[in-house]
Amino acid sequence: MRAAQEEVRQSPRARDLLRRHMEPVGGGAVSIYAKWQGAHWVLHALADLGYPDGDDTLGPLRDRVVETWLDPMFYVEFEVDAKADAYKRRGVPVMDGRHRRCASQQGNTLLAVIRLGLADDRTPRLVERLLHWQWPDGGWNCDKVPAADTSSFMETLPPMRGLAAWASLSGDQEARAAAERASSVLLERRLFKRRRDGRVIHPEFTKLHYPLYWHYDMLGGLKAMAELGSIDDERCTDALDLLESKRLPDGGWPAEARYYRHSEEVKLGHDDVDWGGTSARRMNEWVTVDALAVLRAAGRTR
Repeated sequence: MRAAQEEVRQSPRARDLLRRHMEPVGGGAVSIYAKWQGAHWVLHALADLGYPDGDDTLGPLRDRVVETWLDPMFYVEFEVDAKADAYKRRGVPVMDGRHRRCASQQGNTLLAVIRLGLADDRTPRLVERLLHWQWPDGGWNCDKVPAADTSSFMETLPPMRGLAAWASLSGDQEARAAAERASSVLLERRLFKRRRDGRVIHPEFTKLHYPLYWHYDMLGGLKAMAELGSIDDERCTDALDLLESKRLPDGGWPAEARYYRHSEEVKLGHDDVDWGGTSARRMNEWVTVDALAVLRAAGRTR
């Protein structure tokens, strides 16, 4: 495994991810959250690739991202009744007792620093913020519309994975319980279906993508269920069946859609790495690896 991780470290893909971000002072030609070339996304990608943990050269990159998401503004909250009022000051707006916060930012960062062996004394602060912002139904949502009273799949998936990883690392039972409550948001909807009528919540939820960034699809949901040890839950069956049905004749799975354009130009939606593109008939390596891992955890591989 160490040899394989070292291959990841030395790979052209890892070098492309890090190229903009390894200057000793300041670092990077883009903001940390620039989609998808900012340091936030680079850390998350390296963690998902299996980049070796404990690499001190990533310390400055980690510091910029963690300090951004622990800015004092995230400890300021204010009650509002209208969407327009939520943007009139810095901080976290609260509507009807629910914090309207993009918790995917802290959630993805929490998962990345744990996977990369870069957790430090600031990591529990990320955990605390996620626990503080968790909604009554178990998830998170940044929707500023006052009528929004249900957690978002997109904003729930990253915090759930981050909290589960923290619980495994630290034994924190509060974080574990929070991750399990978050899983109910997905499981009650069978990972992609509406509760009231069983219809697909959104067409993108049933397509296969890589990377997901902050988005959601049913493979991402299954991946999280496997990490939580909940892949055997009967409510995962429909998503597992759908995933198996998408298997190609060569044994792999395609990327059916994507959220990036491969380009070195700094621009919204651009990624410095080519993740294999999309095709209805050609295997995508990244999607295939995730699909095989999920099906193996579910006991569905021969």
